[in-house]
Amino acid sequence: MPAPTPAPHPPTLYLAVTTHGYGHATRLASIAACVRAARPDVRLIFATTAPRWLLEAYVPGDFEIRPVALDVGVVQPDSLTNDLPATLAALERYRSDAPRVVAEEAAFARAAGVDLVVGDIPPLAPRIARAAGVPGWMVSNFAWDFIYRAWGGPFAEVADWIAACHAACDRLFRPPLCEPTASFPHVTPVGLTGGTPRWPAAAVRARWGLTAPRARIALVTFGGLGLASLPYGRLAAHPEWQFVTWDRAAPDLPNLVRVDDPCWRPVDLMPVAGRMFGKPGFSTFSEALREGVPIVSLPRPGFVEAEILLDGVRDHARHRILPAGDLTAEVWDRVVAPLDPPRTAVRLPMNGSAEVARAIADQIAVGRDARAAPPGSPR
Repeated sequence: MPAPTPAPHPPTLYLAVTTHGYGHATRLASIAACVRAARPDVRLIFATTAPRWLLEAYVPGDFEIRPVALDVGVVQPDSLTNDLPATLAALERYRSDAPRVVAEEAAFARAAGVDLVVGDIPPLAPRIARAAGVPGWMVSNFAWDFIYRAWGGPFAEVADWIAACHAACDRLFRPPLCEPTASFPHVTPVGLTGGTPRWPAAAVRARWGLTAPRARIALVTFGGLGLASLPYGRLAAHPEWQFVTWDRAAPDLPNLVRVDDPCWRPVDLMPVAGRMFGKPGFSTFSEALREGVPIVSLPRPGFVEAEILLDGVRDHARHRILPAGDLTAEVWDRVVAPLDPPRTAVRLPMNGSAEVARAIADQIAVGRDARAAPPGSPR
């Protein structure tokens, strides 16, 4: 009797996430959620140091986490400060360790039956895909060679090495608010990415005790690293406003609401928000633009992507850009001040997560059909 045919493994994605902050993880998670909606049978493996609760807030159903650091990003003590010496030292260790990481992750991908590697945006992701013998795609509005090259000096050599890694990338999906991404051989523009609110405005208000008019509710979010120096005490000068923060160290104040449930993301409160206040970060800006929420932002000196993001905000959102380092007690007076109108009437495309997910679903189907075809058949 012939041996039974082994059951085919499910379509499998290896989702490689940079260690830098939470925004890249949520962008890739928003895409994974769209893939899951189109293909519930897909196995999702996140290669990331991001916490599970963050991904669970975006991705329904089961997924796996492979806890591996695939790049360095920028070493930061908080959301606005870059530690360049520490970053350079970490990059030197990263480059020397790259061959081992690529070999180990490629072996894992082969053993797991990975069909496609999608990265946001670790430089080693395309090399892992190439070594595993599967397509390697990336998603981002910027890449690390662009960031490091702007710092000059010894970072230029690192940027050249990263650009060489990008040569193995089969396809980059690039949303708006982007750098030229010149180191990628194949670039596909897509719309803004991000999650969508999960609750209606009335439910949001009831859950968090929000009674102010929408125009007087401000979300305060500075990403996963936060910002310890926010002068919350001055909020008392604006009793007609309600401020919403994810900062668990924030004080108890009558008009400050602390979101302490990780299921509730900033985008989930955007249906009731009249503006958001934070720092330049693609994912938060992208979700605010998708939901039509005005943006008040501090600059981020020393991070070249930040000015691109702020220019996009000036063009496409009601906004207010504050002076660099504006963390005096009076910052809240400027946060609630009248907003500037967008410089253009151009509407950005908003469906980037779904666009990338469709391409992933199509690639999985094509790749599986090709592998299942008998030898010698046309492909």
